[in-house]
Formats: sequence, structure tokens, C-alpha cells
Amino acid sequence: MKRILAAAAVLLSSATLLCAAEATLTVPSNLTAEGIPAIPKSLFDDLAAYNEYRTAAFYDWSPVQREMLISTRFGQVPQVHRVSMPGGARTQLTFFPERVADARYNPITGETFAYMKDIGGGEWYQIYTFDLRSGRSTLLTDGKSRNMDAVWSHDGRWIAYSSTRRNGSDTDIWVVDPRDGSGARMAFQGDSGGWVVNDWSWDGKSLIVEKYVSANESALYLVDAASGKAAPLLPPRQGVSYASGAFSKDGRTIYLLTNQDSDFVRLASVDVGSRAVKFLRPDLNWDVQEFQISLDGRYLAYIVNEAGVQSLHVMNTADARNVRLPVLPPGSVVGLGWRPGSHELGITVTSARTPADVFSVDVDSGRVQRWTTSETGGIDTSHFVEPELIRWNSFDGLPITGFYYKPPASFHGPRPVIIDIHGGPEGQSQPGYLGSLNYYVSELGVALIFPNVRGSSGYGKKFLDLDNGYKREDSVKDIGALLDWIAARPDLDAKRVMVMGGSYGGYMTLATMTHYNDRLRCAVDVVGISNWVTFLEHTEAYRRDLRRVEYGDERDPKMRDFLQSISPLTSVGKINKPMFIVAGKNDPRVPWTEGRQMTDAISKSGTPVWFLVAADEGHGFVKKGNRDYQFAATVMFVKEYLLGE
Repeated sequence: MKRILAAAAVLLSSATLLCAAEATLTVPSNLTAEGIPAIPKSLFDDLAAYNEYRTAAFYDWSPVQREMLISTRFGQVPQVHRVSMPGGARTQLTFFPERVADARYNPITGETFAYMKDIGGGEWYQIYTFDLRSGRSTLLTDGKSRNMDAVWSHDGRWIAYSSTRRNGSDTDIWVVDPRDGSGARMAFQGDSGGWVVNDWSWDGKSLIVEKYVSANESALYLVDAASGKAAPLLPPRQGVSYASGAFSKDGRTIYLLTNQDSDFVRLASVDVGSRAVKFLRPDLNWDVQEFQISLDGRYLAYIVNEAGVQSLHVMNTADARNVRLPVLPPGSVVGLGWRPGSHELGITVTSARTPADVFSVDVDSGRVQRWTTSETGGIDTSHFVEPELIRWNSFDGLPITGFYYKPPASFHGPRPVIIDIHGGPEGQSQPGYLGSLNYYVSELGVALIFPNVRGSSGYGKKFLDLDNGYKREDSVKDIGALLDWIAARPDLDAKRVMVMGGSYGGYMTLATMTHYNDRLRCAVDVVGISNWVTFLEHTEAYRRDLRRVEYGDERDPKMRDFLQSISPLTSVGKINKPMFIVAGKNDPRVPWTEGRQMTDAISKSGTPVWFLVAADEGHGFVKKGNRDYQFAATVMFVKEYLLGE
């Protein structure tokens, strides 16, 4: 009897172990997970609803009928879809294992559209055309170099784009016949990685080409499409940006965005003959982020960034007066496009409670229509919290702002905090849909704070420059001041704070840990910079000089010493709190080795460090399966080290 019971116990034990094994996730073969415990399937199931949300973004209107191209995801990555009426079905047109971006119709026939696609997140984009009749794609570029910003000529005969085809580092302007990819030629030779096409003249003879130098400095050139002869539209000026040029239909005026004579980016027009500049909204004290001219030239739509919230405006070009718009859905507006033959705008709107969706606004009739309604995983998002705009003073008295998502009142006592720092560094945290991150607030009762430290865009060029060069760590001190703000709040638990961020936000995360390790519980660094020198030496050649303008030139001995001194890797010994580091093997911006070397250095001290790297991703995870695993691992990390479960 004892033997039978013993045997039964063994069988029961084996069955229990088998069930336990079956109840954990298998790490996908394309992911390498080091130090990460097995993830319970039950946790993955709990997160499912928060991971199953969808978004939609406007791309372009058909020139021949009232339908549009949008971006949305039904599989692993976003693809191009067609929507033929408001609220109509999203018909998928492209079916690739990699993301597809920036789809634009042939402006005359509408029978084809151009799009970009890379492989594995490497950002070596190729440009294709898609034939809507045959469903076939045609490669227009060389299949090797990085190609960006395809712009159709207004007669649909040519596409101009920027390419690193010549030497792998400088971007030149190429022109190609979109019908079959023939006749590709270099129309203009650039001298840096910052050259992009803005627009064609309506007669097809000229191009507006922009040279990006830094977030606060750009120049516009008029290029003869046949000869390549170029002349500056306005004299380039240090610290002045002339960007996003667009021709009027008669060719006499060029509209653009500029910070000339202002702390903010303003909408302006330039008379092509006299080169006189006219500011169209001189009263604005916020950045204008983008604009589009209606095809008949009557209206100009533009988006203003007001403290992180983007609002739509439309002016009459005849007198530069704003027209009255209908009431739009609450949220921020991004993306603009006029429907040919009308005064109807396509836009994308997002808010804290609604994923990004596509709407149209008819300026003449005042009609607003919703074209897509994105799924939210079955969750009632009306209960999601709206963010609060918060302010605190930094070490030098500079006011800093951010967005605070407060957990529901059902959670009692001081709440743990996650500080989520944006990348860029010229990025900006905005109050949009949090997606999966809503799980932290709604289910775990964790407060989320998204700071816009000095160096963030949207607050003027002086603010944007406050972290450049030798001032780099002043932005880290802004987070130190935020920790003081948290400590003074009775509703927040200063003893349970985690910092996280991606890209430059990943650097900020690591730097915050080296400066304020004793005030933090743990941290999550996603594709972050751990050593400024190795980063600048190994980021892709086409972007290296552009990053040196922002961060400093590591080839200068004095600057090299400074960059080494502020690199988190140099002070890694100060970190003794748990870390989770995420990297993409194909990352062209921040090489995955930045995460590898930081992980190795932390692990030597015995500090807990989790490391997750994807073989098929680049600068952040895009594929849904990878994102879901990363999020589940991050939630498990938060539960263990921030919440102490």
C-alpha cells in the first residue's frame, strides 16, 4: 500500500510539474531572454485584452473617388488598407511580414500607390509601387540603400526621394519613373545625411529640397529637376530652421515652417520672385507642426502643438484669416490630407480614451465623419483616466511640465509611480492613448508620469537647446526635481518609484539610475544609449554627423572625455537596483551592443538584470508577438521589483 501511495505521489508530482511547465510561456525563437523568469501563461492571459487594441492612421485620399488609404494592423505589423466610405470595412491591400509605411496614391490615376518597407526594423527602407488592379508591387529603388520620403510629381509621371545609394552616408535626391522603376537618376548630390524632398513645382521642373542640420536648424533649396542646379530659397542661417516647403499652384509662393525671428515654429510664406517672408500667424506662441494646402490653393490647414495637445486650424489663403471649423472629436490631431476636388480633410485623432482613428472634416459643409472605429480588446475605455498637466521647478528654477495619469479612487493609499521618459531627445510626451500601459493604471494602481524635460520639442527653440553639448545632464537633474515633487505628494509613494524610457529616454533611464539609485526601486531601459562614445562611433553613418550636432563630437578630445564621464556605463557601479534592458539586433540608431555592454557590466556586481533582445527588430519592437512578450516580461518585472509581489 505504501508503495502504491509512493508511486501515486510521484505521478502526482510529475503531473504537477508538467502542468506548471504547460502553464508558462515558451520564449519565441527570435527572442533571446537572459535572467528573465518563466512567464506564467495566466499573466499573459490577463494582459490579452490590453494588448488587443488596434489603431488606424490616415495616409491619403484617392484622386478619382471618395475613398482613402489608411494604416492599421490585423496581423503582426501595420499594413496598408483601403476604406471606401465612412465606417466602411478596412480592406487590406498589402500582406507582408514587415511593416509598411507612408502610402501615397498616384495623384492623377489613383491606380497605384507608393509605399516604403524595410526588413527586420533595420530602417534600410525600399520604395515600391502597388498596382491596385493586379495587386503586384514593383521595386523602385536598389534594394540595398536607405530610401525615404517618396514624393509624386503633380502629374504622376515621376517620384523623387532621398537615398544613401551613392556612398551609404550622404543622402542624395533621386528621380524615378514610377511605372516600372526605369530611368532612376540622381537629380541632386547631397553633402550630409540630412537632405530630403519636400515638394515638386506644379510644372514638374523644380523641387524643394530640405537640408536638416539639427532640430533648430534647416535650410530650403530650389533644385532644377533636370540639371540638378540648386539655390537656397532663403540664405541659410545658424540656429534658424526653414522646413516643410510646399509650392502654391501658380508657383509664385512657397509655404513653409520657420523659427526665424521667433522662439517658436511659425507658418510663413515666401514670395519666390522677391524672396520676401510673410508670417501668417505671428500671434502664435506655440509650434506649428505641419500643414497642407488644398489643391485649389484656397485653404491652408495646419496643426498647432499647444502644451502637447495638437489642434487643427484652417485659414483662407486670400486673407490669412482662420475659418470656423465644426466641433471635432476630443483629442489630438495628427496627419493631414485634402481630398482632390473638394475642401474635405482627412485627419487622425487620438485621446486618452480612444485609440487613433481616422476622421474627415468638410470645411464647406461643416460635416465631420468617422471612417474607422478601432477595437479596444473589449475593454470599456470610458473609465480610463484623463491625464493631468503637472508642473515643477527644476534645480535652476526652470519650470518643467509633464502628464500625470492618476489611478482610480478604488486604489487606496500612496500609489507607486512609473516615470516614463520620451526619446528624441527632441521628442515630446503627449496625452494620447496609452494602449497596453493602461494596465498599470487600471489594474495595478500604478501612477504614470510622462515628463517633458528640457530639450523636449513644443516649448520653443530656447528650451529645445537647453540640454545640448555640455548641458546634457541638466535634463537628468529635471528628473531629480520630479522625484522631489513626487516626495511632496501625499497620493504618491516616493519609496516605490521606477523609471523607464526608450532610445534617448533609455539613456535618461540609465543616467537617472546612476544619479538617483537610492531613490528608485528599479528601471527599464529600451534601446537606450549606455556609452556616448561607442554609440556615436557605431550608429549608422547616414545619421552620425546629425547626432554629433545634438550630442557633441566624440572625435574632439575634450568632448570625448566629457561624453565618457557622463556615460551611464562609466558609473555603472552606482547601480545596485534591478534593471530590465531591451534591445533590437537590427537597430541602426542605437546599436544593440549598447544594451549588451550595460547588461554585462551590471551583472558583474550581482545586481539583478534582465536582458531581452530580438533578432528581427530594430529601434523598438514592432511585431505584435514580440511586443506582447516584452510587455508581459515588463509587467512581471514591475510586479516583482516595484510592487514587491
